Amino acid sequence: MPESLEKIIAYKFANSLLLAEALTHPSLAYETQRPHFDNQRLEYLGDAVLQLILTDELYRRFPSFSEGRLTKIRSRLVSKDALWAFARQIKLFNFLLLGKGEESTGGKERASNLADAYEALIGAIYIDGGFDNAKSFVLSQCQHSIEQAADEPDEANPKGRLQELLQSISQNSPNYRILQQGGPDHAKTFESCVEWEGTKLGSGWGCSKKEAEFVAANEALKNKLWIKIANDL
Repeated sequence: MPESLEKIIAYKFANSLLLAEALTHPSLAYETQRPHFDNQRLEYLGDAVLQLILTDELYRRFPSFSEGRLTKIRSRLVSKDALWAFARQIKLFNFLLLGKGEESTGGKERASNLADAYEALIGAIYIDGGFDNAKSFVLSQCQHSIEQAADEPDEANPKGRLQELLQSISQNSPNYRILQQGGPDHAKTFESCVEWEGTKLGSGWGCSKKEAEFVAANEALKNKLWIKIANDL
């Protein structure tokens, strides 16, 4: 199994125990009475390495951006939603090692477990192969997200953010529908919903169709119903 993951991420570990540690959830460490062998310390390290890689990349790539804008882009790229999407891209759920209780309750698909393991994997690559290898791995996955985040910050375009997240799971794009409209001609209001893979992710009202879609996308980002749908794909 680890060899398959190494092929996916295009990195071969010199110390395979580091990879095993990165994939080991604390629940398994507890069950096996090996409390010091889990991915929590590597997650801590990986979080810092990821922050440095992205800070360096954004600073160099966008010399005209202010500190505030760079910080917002980085925050989006290291959010739990983003890490979950990156983890799914490399099918990390297939390789997690969990205790029986955690696994029986859907732990392999749990967003927090995947995000934590992804950071731990970055930490493991950093220890095993150094900063350059960790940077190559991170940037190989983040290039499109960096470009989109720079062009369309979350706050300005929830529809773009939602589409980016969903298309990291499936090729199908979200679909927006106007459910109803009301009010006089000079002050109409519209209710829109956003659907994906046959499920309504969110809905909202606005003074225009565009505004209603904006509100629906924002609600979908808050509801995060796509996580359960992704588990069934």
